[in-house]
Amino acid sequence: MALTKICKAFHDLTPNELYDMLRLRSEVFVVEQQCVFLDMDDKDQVCHHVLFYNQDNVLVATSRLVPVGVSYPDMMSIGRIVTSQLVRGTGVGQELVDYSIQECYRLFGQGPIRIGAQLYAKKFYERFGFEQSSEVYDEDGIDHIKMVKQV
Repeated sequence: MALTKICKAFHDLTPNELYDMLRLRSEVFVVEQQCVFLDMDDKDQVCHHVLFYNQDNVLVATSRLVPVGVSYPDMMSIGRIVTSQLVRGTGVGQELVDYSIQECYRLFGQGPIRIGAQLYAKKFYERFGFEQSSEVYDEDGIDHIKMVKQV
């Protein structure tokens, strides 16, 4: 699948890119997963954002690259990892995580990366070298675990 891959600081996003990103996150996290939570948590403004557009210029995947000290005092992070139903099962999610890891290293340097993963996705993230680093905890009614990828 031909994808246009973009990584931009928040202030470099166009209004349409910002809208596309927030819409996809809302479609999946709020509507599909039926999770009422405040997605806009005042972190987006200091992060970089990965956007994958398909050949029809539809946003099909996105993630948020978080510098050290924003979500975790000692580690960078990847968050808001989401794929559209349009591309599930096609490998786009794997491309998104791999690209996001490489962009973290490019932007923030080599170092460990921490994520807060939905428990059901544990095996998916283990493929990239993430290891569980916490007990299961509830976040907005969904079981999560912390995971860390060492360098």
